[in-house]
Amino acid sequence: MINFLLRSGFLLVLVGLLSGSTSVHEFHASVTQMQYNAKEHAFEISVRVFTDDFEKALAEATKTKVNLNGVSKYDLIIEKYIESHFVYTTAQRQIKPIKYVGYEVEADAHWVYLEMPHAEPFRGGTLKQNALMEVFDDQVNMVNVQYQGQKKTFVFRKSQPTQDISLDR
Repeated sequence: MINFLLRSGFLLVLVGLLSGSTSVHEFHASVTQMQYNAKEHAFEISVRVFTDDFEKALAEATKTKVNLNGVSKYDLIIEKYIESHFVYTTAQRQIKPIKYVGYEVEADAHWVYLEMPHAEPFRGGTLKQNALMEVFDDQVNMVNVQYQGQKKTFVFRKSQPTQDISLDR
């Protein structure tokens, strides 16, 4: 069994994940949470990306070296990047403005925080979530949408960076 695990590389990946290592990882993924806050009439959005992947994407976008070591000097670059890669359009074809709130570091990842005002009832629309896809062909972006007790997950890939989203059961 150990030989199979070693040959398949599974053990190496497992050890890397369990050790919290910041070395290069073999998959490229992000997770986005869109949770509706009825009191604020807005979606609170958090995007979790691997720091090394995010630095590479930001460096390519700006043609400069980027080191996200917790310094807030990159806020404008992050804001512009996210605004161009995360876009929600309502069923009435209105692009909803997204406000960049900030980011924080968590181990080998960054959380980027956004708010999207949404006073009217959520009736679905189109979402583009193609962050990091210009850098990694195998990038997968999962988006979890929560609205008034309903939850649904959408998976975005390079072949499908934009999707119609709704919470119809």
